[in-house]
Amino acid sequence: MPNPPWFVRARLKTRQLMLLIAIEEHGNIHRAAESLAMSQPAASKLLKDLEDLIGVPLFERLPRGMRATWYGESMIRHARIALSSLGEAGAEIEALKAGHAGNVAIGAIAGPAMTLLPPALAQINQAHPDLRVSLLVESSDVLLEQLAQNRIDLMIGRLFARHDKRNLHYEPLAEEEVCAIARPGHPLLSLKKPGLAELAGASWVVPPEGSVLRHRFELMFQNAGLDMPRQAIGTTALVLLPRLLADSDHLAVVPVDVARHYARHDMVRIVPVDLSCRMDSFGFITRNDWLLSPGARTVLESLKAAAKQVYAPAAKSPRKG
Repeated sequence: MPNPPWFVRARLKTRQLMLLIAIEEHGNIHRAAESLAMSQPAASKLLKDLEDLIGVPLFERLPRGMRATWYGESMIRHARIALSSLGEAGAEIEALKAGHAGNVAIGAIAGPAMTLLPPALAQINQAHPDLRVSLLVESSDVLLEQLAQNRIDLMIGRLFARHDKRNLHYEPLAEEEVCAIARPGHPLLSLKKPGLAELAGASWVVPPEGSVLRHRFELMFQNAGLDMPRQAIGTTALVLLPRLLADSDHLAVVPVDVARHYARHDMVRIVPVDLSCRMDSFGFITRNDWLLSPGARTVLESLKAAAKQVYAPAAKSPRKG
């Protein structure tokens, strides 16, 4: 008969996990015990029992508090995951008791949020009306942080070299081109094929400094030996773009899917010029160290099915959007 897992042999208690997190947050066992409504001797015994069972010190005892050892940091990280998972279990059960199939939070960057999610969410709502879905549209950096904190269940975005990928599963979905857009009647639209020189002399609405697209946008002009546009408004608020462009002669650089969405509603025109500042491919991103709920698995499978329809056709030229 196989040996039971160590945490079963150690008779690990949820209050011990809560205590580890409280000590890290408060810096000493006295305030940690108070936050958990227990006496300090009881808290000290819980911690000592756990350290004795594991066989390693979880905290350094300092003159003015306590600091987690490497062993402690590892235990605290997994304690947070375990307690968060138990909290999710309770929420799922309550949702089921209330007649819902669960809550699922999706994160997405702007392009797939415009093209993939509307038809996918419509299908999900029709097939699973009791499943409650929420959506966050943000940059990949913000979404990855939300994913790490369990604020979203899954995301559609990008992974770059700077990202820690150890606990992430990435499934490529599609590449994303970018293009320039302008208000209807913009002077540049009268040119058959504007060049980079004309673009460099224009004012722009661009992603904020520090973003990948902003860097590649500026590099495009530098590589051509041109000065970068002098006037630029940096923003992530794509919903404001049509209004910002309508009241000025600004251009904007956006994903092609976003441009086509606004062009279909006659709010902007796509400038007939090819931009070399393309973005990397994006895809589905989930956590390896976290189990998706049944509802989240259902949503992910529905998104994958919808993606085959949305991204299977050959990409059209941005100028025809």
